[in-house]
Amino acid sequence: MKRRDFITLLGGAAAGWPLAARAQKPAMPVIGALNSGSAAPFAALLAAFRRGLGEAGYVEGQNLAIEYRLAEGQYDRLPGLVADLVHRRVAVIATGGGTVSALAAKNATTTIPVVFVCDDDPVKIGLVSSINRPGGNVTGISQISSPHQHQPTQIVELRAIGRLC
Repeated sequence: MKRRDFITLLGGAAAGWPLAARAQKPAMPVIGALNSGSAAPFAALLAAFRRGLGEAGYVEGQNLAIEYRLAEGQYDRLPGLVADLVHRRVAVIATGGGTVSALAAKNATTTIPVVFVCDDDPVKIGLVSSINRPGGNVTGISQISSPHQHQPTQIVELRAIGRLC
């Protein structure tokens, strides 16, 4: 190979490198799973969570990653655990283990969507502004019911992940 051909080849490769880099697939979306409890009781809920994701077309390890953070009943660890998820820039934070996890996530971010399941009135405890229009970045399902509450707090399909990425 002649020197001129080699330099031309090298220059072409250098010029094409940014184009190839931009053509790469976007990073895999990451869900932050925050729970105030430990892994054992969380296993059945996690299996159902994965099933729901699968029904929406997301499979952990294939087109989705999940970062798990468990407080093991030590509620004082929740702020640090959720801060780590925020630092990792997860696409959404899904909370379990009661109101305490949801409140920790809400207090940690105003930009990352937070999806909760809680056993209290989310309006009364300050998670959302109203049942029909939660507002902000927090939404979810309350496990309480009343004769006047015919719909859960806005249920979010995790298809939002695709919208965020």
